[in-house]
Amino acid sequence: MLCEEIEALKPILPLEIQNSIEILKFFACNNRSTAFPNLFIALRILLTIPVTVASGEISFSKLKLIKTYLRSSIQQERLNSLAIMSIESEISRSLDLDKILKDFAEKKATKIAF
Repeated sequence: MLCEEIEALKPILPLEIQNSIEILKFFACNNRSTAFPNLFIALRILLTIPVTVASGEISFSKLKLIKTYLRSSIQQERLNSLAIMSIESEISRSLDLDKILKDFAEKKATKIAF
């Protein structure tokens, strides 16, 4: 059925669409996900699995470093948060911490006013 859906999609798909992300966007924008359900599911699976296992290995490596450093007294929620921050360190470095602290302080200040 998947092969039949791919063949049926070829005449409908614009020529400028080059990769699977653009095909998935085309489905979403044109409400075609119900017309090609197997292909829609296959594309979502394709785009969610990592290309290599390196990202999984990096995640476990970072988790091992954090867990060793803080020992076993760390709670699961904090461990998860620290692991995400460590794995996504590029994004973490680009955050404006002053703005985040200011927003946090403003939200806490409004809670006290009640």
